Amino acid sequence: MKRRYVAAVAIVVLAAALGSVAAAPDRPTLVVSDAETGDIYLETPIDNGTVVALEYTHSVEKTRVYEAYTVRGDRLVMTHMEFESFGWGLPSRANVTRKNGTFIYDPPGSYERLTVAPGRIAGHRLHVGDETYDLVALSDGRSVTLSIRHESGFAIPL
Repeated sequence: MKRRYVAAVAIVVLAAALGSVAAAPDRPTLVVSDAETGDIYLETPIDNGTVVALEYTHSVEKTRVYEAYTVRGDRLVMTHMEFESFGWGLPSRANVTRKNGTFIYDPPGSYERLTVAPGRIAGHRLHVGDETYDLVALSDGRSVTLSIRHESGFAIPL
């Protein structure tokens, strides 16, 4: 009888532990993968509200461009863009403000997947919160896709 009681208590404790792990919120991860093959170059944990930014030198204008996205659920929402001159591919007719010689633009855009073609001349850098990654070196200059993956707190390694 005592053995059954101990077994029953052990099952209840195990079920409660597994239930609390399964109820743990998803942990979002920013994934940088090869746009063609899907090979993963970088996986880094993020939080809702984390700023993910691309910074590079404009190939024609030779000026800095900074594109900021904020993580909102499973999307990268473009929150602002900074650039120092108008040139090909930059929003010449956009409603911009100017601060310390930099144009600041609040563009529309919300993406589940964002494809980037890192360039050696542009020197693309990826900022994730306080961390900075050399996107060209990371991908050897190959096009990449940025996406958000949610991992359940209930993950059993195999």
